[in-house]
Parts: sequence; structure tokens; C-alpha cells
Amino acid sequence: MYKLRYSRGIESDMKSVYDSLNEKDKRKYAAIEAKKLGRGGIIYISDILMCDRKTIRKGLNDLRVIEDKTVEMPTRLRKNGAGRKRCIDTLENIDAVFLDTVKENTAGDPMNEDVLWTNLTQKQISVRMKEKGINISVIVVKQLLSKHRYVKRKAQKKVR
Repeated sequence: MYKLRYSRGIESDMKSVYDSLNEKDKRKYAAIEAKKLGRGGIIYISDILMCDRKTIRKGLNDLRVIEDKTVEMPTRLRKNGAGRKRCIDTLENIDAVFLDTVKENTAGDPMNEDVLWTNLTQKQISVRMKEKGINISVIVVKQLLSKHRYVKRKAQKKVR
């Protein structure tokens, strides 16, 4: 066990400040506090802030990079590509089911073959795809419409 270094009130204040920070700033704050305490500081601060010791070590590395000043710190908190993948990319045969769903209700511009539209609403497409076994939201339907180059059809006023 380590010797108590801060009062309970200060530990509580440190924890509330730590909880209000973003991921990168949490690492740096924990590292600075551990660095101030010296030997045993990483264990003590990790117990106070309830964070992993590896997080504090990574924060110490971040501080070394900042002190180096020859290396530029990245502006992003996480690497590109992190997070959940879009269901358009993960669901099998979603494109085929979508195109089959709107096939009967698709029209286009006879002067421009690339312009397509459908008279179904996004909600109707979502319901019809659910009946075919693919449960998606209207937001995903909107992404599918955009992916397959469907456009909104607007009523045109004639200029005379």
C-alpha cells in the first residue's frame, strides 16, 4: 500500500476534473499528477482516478513528445476507421434487395439515363425491405438512395 499523499477533498476534486476532460487530456492530466509524485505516483493516481496504469504511461509518453517539440502531436483523438462499420458495408446482399424493392417504382429522365428517382418514400422502402428480411432505418435508405444515384424529384415550373 502507498502512503496517502493528498487529502480526500483534493482527491475528489482531481477526480471531478479528470471526469470532465476528453480522452487525450485525461491521459495528460493523469501523467502530470503521477510525474509530480515521483516513485509510486502511477499506482496512486491510477487508484484515485480509476484509470489503467497503461493510460498514465501513455500520457507520460505524450508529455515526452510535447517536450521534444520536433514531433508534431496529432489533432485527432483516435485513428481513422475506428468505430462501428456502416450496415451498408456489412449487410450481405443489401444492394440487391434494395434494387429489387425499388425496381417496380423507379423512373428516370429520358434525356439523361443517369438520373433516377422513385415514387416510394424512404419509410415505404424501409418497410418493404423489412418484409424481405433486411431491417434498416430510413437513414440507411437515404444512404442507399444516394449510393445508387437516386435523386429527389422536384416539380418544375415552366417559364413562359
